[in-house]
Amino acid sequence: MHEGQQVDAAGWRRGFWCLMATQFQNAFSDNALKNLVVLLVMARPMSADDQHAYVALVGALFAAPFILFSMLGGWLADRFSKRRVMVSVKTAEVGIMLFAAVALGLGNLTLELASVFLMGTHSAVFGPSKYGILPEVLPHDRLSWGNGILELLTFLGIIAGIVAGAFFAENLAGHPAWAGLILAALALVGWVFSRGITAVPAAAPDRPLPLNPLKELWHQLQVMRGDRDLWRANWGNVGFFFLAALVQMNVLIYARDILRLRETDSGLLSAALALGIGFGSLLAGYASRGRIEYRLVPVGALGLALSTIPMGWTGIGVPGFAAALVALGFSAGLFIVPIAAVLQHRPAPESKGAVQGAANLLSFVGILAASGAQWLAFGACGLTPGQVFWLCGVSALVIGAYSAISRGHFIRGEG
Repeated sequence: MHEGQQVDAAGWRRGFWCLMATQFQNAFSDNALKNLVVLLVMARPMSADDQHAYVALVGALFAAPFILFSMLGGWLADRFSKRRVMVSVKTAEVGIMLFAAVALGLGNLTLELASVFLMGTHSAVFGPSKYGILPEVLPHDRLSWGNGILELLTFLGIIAGIVAGAFFAENLAGHPAWAGLILAALALVGWVFSRGITAVPAAAPDRPLPLNPLKELWHQLQVMRGDRDLWRANWGNVGFFFLAALVQMNVLIYARDILRLRETDSGLLSAALALGIGFGSLLAGYASRGRIEYRLVPVGALGLALSTIPMGWTGIGVPGFAAALVALGFSAGLFIVPIAAVLQHRPAPESKGAVQGAANLLSFVGILAASGAQWLAFGACGLTPGQVFWLCGVSALVIGAYSAISRGHFIRGEG
């Protein structure tokens, strides 16, 4: 199917919403497992410094597969039908979650960390097909709308997953294997939905397997660099994921060390952030009115920066902090939707998967960098959790300014 070609209305709607349901389950399960492991680590008898280090390690282990395997995921998305790739990946998820159930049941921290790494691998391969298929099943004038829906359901899934991870940690502390079994059952549900995604042909069935992923990444970077909008959108995407990961990790620490909240309540704070991103994304999708609305990028970046100001104030209460998180997330949603649409729309049809793979890899370089930034902020620089939020605000201004500087139509919007 070529870009702009449409399937029949019934097929389009069924396939699109099955993709959305699959992605919701994917986001839920990723975050439920990751947050559960983080909270189980924080409940272990160890020093605060060791706990901070392990929290950063969990984030790094989830991010590392995106660096290692995203180019493979991009190749699979172009070489085979994207639907076939997603169905196969969801099949593998059932086994990964059963492995996680065993790890949790044994209480073996090494195996628990390995399960986080395996879920990161699953999502690294899933991502390029998930994002790359949208332009193939949606007409161009619905692409921003589709991205808004995708981001909304992704972050609703994140909300539910974060809360579920906290619920599992608090209520299944004596029998955590049940959490793994529940997630395995949900993976089976995701597999069922994935089979309803619109079938599309392979975009580049003759593409050889890139044996040197670094060479392939360099090639895709050169492809992106030939299109200034695509190039800047790619680095804006990296910056977004850096900020999102740093904020999410810092919220958990801030909730425990500053606000003195229980695990479930700290999960609700993270849910407030994700809820803001989801509804900001939905508004951005509708506000784009059938085009890629680049003007939302600097607006979102400014909102990100302003939202962090009260988060670093001494004495801010839970309601005020939660409101700031919602505002921060809402601004992030405005920022990411046009950037995601650029990454999907501008590459040639036969290289959409490869470009998405490169973008995925680099976005998780951003997430990995966030783990390092968190360690440096607390260890080397001695910053407080509130001051880390201010660091995020300054970074948002820099990232937004860079992303918004492009050709004239970047600012005016693209039809």
